[in-house]
Amino acid sequence: MNVPKTLAALALAGLTACTPTTTTTRVVAPAAPQSPSVPAGPVLETAASAAARQHYARVQAQLLSQGLLRTDGGGRDTPFTDRMLAENFIRIALFDEYTRTSNGPVQRTTTSRIRKWQAPVRVGLRFGATTPSDRRAADTARIASLLQRLSRATGHPIGLDERAPNFFIHIVSEDERRALGPQIRAVLPGLSSSEVAAITDMPRSTYCLVYALSAPDGATYTRAFAVIRAEHPDLLRLSCLHEEIAQGLGLANDSPTARPSIFNDDEEFALLTRQDELMLRMLYNPALRPGMTEAQARPIVESLAARLVGGES
Repeated sequence: MNVPKTLAALALAGLTACTPTTTTTRVVAPAAPQSPSVPAGPVLETAASAAARQHYARVQAQLLSQGLLRTDGGGRDTPFTDRMLAENFIRIALFDEYTRTSNGPVQRTTTSRIRKWQAPVRVGLRFGATTPSDRRAADTARIASLLQRLSRATGHPIGLDERAPNFFIHIVSEDERRALGPQIRAVLPGLSSSEVAAITDMPRSTYCLVYALSAPDGATYTRAFAVIRAEHPDLLRLSCLHEEIAQGLGLANDSPTARPSIFNDDEEFALLTRQDELMLRMLYNPALRPGMTEAQARPIVESLAARLVGGES
């Protein structure tokens, strides 16, 4: 695959997620990285990983103490109309928060196009050696359940598949993430050194991230690479999985007006909400084709929102 000749669309979703997307001129399928084997014995936690684990435990406790990280999906206190759903969809699916530059991502809101997968999404899990077998089993079961939910919401084939994955999820510690460079380049060889470094050296303020790579049309996803911090406590870990996988499906931006939604930097909701599921259903409706602009998509989006929600228009 050649390095893109033009700047690709890129979106970084605030504090808890980042979703850069890159357009390529040619796609070559490299060999899929093999999942690390379960270590024969316990792997000692490093000082860097222990510090990160303690930090994110405090972060989760603080957010919960403020009534954030809700898991109820929204309720009577978070009503939304078809008009709100349509506008939130436009802002999240058809705008990018960040722009790709030679020095890495720069925060600059830009218009985008409809982006989504056409091929089945085949998710491969990659655990670092420090993740014990019981934690691997629990994460795998949770991810399998989430993928089933996303497949139902979108009507698109999404599931675990280690035979030929195209959506890689790495659950790794601080030290393991810093060694991911070869795996990142194997899956996303079009990334620059600064973009690879943005993953391997990501700051504490970035909880997790996903990069999605598109075909020559710039709108059809073919590969994705997500990184989840192994040091996260249970709810932050699950929240990252919900947001990064959903963003890697094509809802790449955040909006401060989207409520109830995980596509919002305020951390009110930890897990996918009813509105998020409706936005995914809209995105994968065949009427919305990859590459559509806002002008092309808006009447379709408004019609779909009215059918799904009704009410005020």
